[in-house]
Parts: sequence; structure tokens; C-alpha cells
Amino acid sequence: MKLAFFNDFRLGVVKGDGIVDITAEVADVPHTGPHNLISNLIGDFARYRGRIEAAVARGTATPLSAVTLRPPLPRPGNIICMAVNYMEDGTKTEAAPINAFNKASTAVIGPNDAMVLPDVGASIFEGEAELALVIGKTATNVKAADAMDYVFGYTCFIDGSARGVPAFYQMKSRETFAPIGPWIVTADEIADPQNLQITLTNNGEVKQNFNTDDMAHKIARCIEWVSSVHTLLPGDILATGTNHRGLHAFQDGDRIELTVEQVGTLAISVRDDLKRSWGRDTRLERAGMKPETAPQRTGKYAKA
Repeated sequence: MKLAFFNDFRLGVVKGDGIVDITAEVADVPHTGPHNLISNLIGDFARYRGRIEAAVARGTATPLSAVTLRPPLPRPGNIICMAVNYMEDGTKTEAAPINAFNKASTAVIGPNDAMVLPDVGASIFEGEAELALVIGKTATNVKAADAMDYVFGYTCFIDGSARGVPAFYQMKSRETFAPIGPWIVTADEIADPQNLQITLTNNGEVKQNFNTDDMAHKIARCIEWVSSVHTLLPGDILATGTNHRGLHAFQDGDRIELTVEQVGTLAISVRDDLKRSWGRDTRLERAGMKPETAPQRTGKYAKA
């Protein structure tokens, strides 16, 4: 099942190339807005699933082309991002120590929204293609052997970064720096999340192309470790990291499309009111060069 918000945050289920409105079927879920409608539904999904499936079976789908998709998790309680969690196509000889960071929930945007580059002296702005887990039930000190039972579903996630600013917090939690979507695919539809191809294109050109089998710390271990640090709740996001070798400058006018196999495609645009520009080199293409990332060519903060 693919759950999505659309238009004025109606809740729907994607059916082929259309979406069936199920808002009425979940009206009795306790909530004050779409943010906790979806999280409370996820936490009590077993009770609602049959009702939803029946509504979808009898319902009429509206073409996806005729609606505006919204972020499927408008304000998650936690966005946890795994750090340096890929072996980079075998170029790393050993896994980095397991680590993660928080990203502000107010950074969330959805399909076809714009990532807005702020007026700060970042050396470069990047976006990391990631598979994100959606937590399905309260998770505290979960063992790896049981961890997958706590996954409600999956979505696409782009981890926006303003590199080179003085503090990591400023780098990661900027407004619009957490695009997610286009929907949540329930876990039963993904037989092996540890073998999914992830592709990110910029203006149609492939920049990142890697498989989740290259994770240094596998999904179950990530859940085990994060839930040992703090409790995860239904509707929380756990982003699983990226292969850094395809990272490159995001800049004004870019059209970004992230496709996660069996999950979907999340498309966003990039807006920079300062119209700065960078080289298009990826980190792989600049391997061994200084700096590691393409230098800023023009605009405010460019170095002479």
C-alpha cells in the first residue's frame, strides 16, 4: 500500500496512476492536523488497514497528474540520519563507526517543492539520495533480530547540506533541507530493503547510482543502535545514509529526481535567489583534487 497526502492534505492511497481519497475512513483517528493524523494512523494501522483496503477497492481514483502531492510525513517527531553509512562501492576498507544526527522536522518539503539555498557562505550545497525508514511502533532498545518488525514502511529522502558553515547544525537543519516522498510504501511491499537500487539525477543526468546492499551498517543494526540512544515513535524517519561519490553542487534551476527501486520517484527543484554557480563535478570526479568538492564559480561568497 502507498499512503500519500494530496491537495489540502487529504489522505489517499495510490492505486496505479491514481489516488483514492481515504480521508473519511480515518476521520476518527485522534489528531490535530495532518502531522499527527499520519503518525497516529501508523501507530494503530492494524485496526484501520481492512477498512482502508475496502475503501480503496470500491473507490474511484483521481489521476495523480490532477492532484498536488504533499509530504507524506509533514512534521515527523524525529528525523534521524545515519552518517557515513556506505562502503562507497568498496573503496572504504572498513566501516566508519556507527553514527547519526538529527535534522529539524521543520525542514520537511514534499514532491515538486523547492529546496531553497540560503544566504550563507557555504562552500557548496549538496543533496544526498537516501532510502528512509518510517517507524511503525514505539522502539526502545530493540534487538537487531527484531528490528524489521518496527518498520512501517519506506520513502525517498534527500538530505540537504550547506557544506563549510561553522557548525553541523547549520549545515543540516536549514528550512527545506529534508525533501521526502512521494508517498510511504508499506513494508510488506518491499521484500528486501537491503537490495534496492537508488538513483539521483540532476536535470536528467545521473549523478548518484548505488545499491542499499553497500550499507556499512545494515538497516536492522541502525534501528538497534538508534533505539539504544533514544526511543523512536510511530511516524519517525530514519534515513539510512548515502554513497558520497556522486555528490555534487545543487544550484538554482536544478530539477532533482531521486528514484528508489520499488518505492518511487521524488522530484524537487532548487532555488537560489543569489544565482550562485558551481562546477558540476561529482566528488568521484574530483577524487584526489583539492578541494574535494567543486569550488564556487560566481556570485556572492565566491573567492577571487
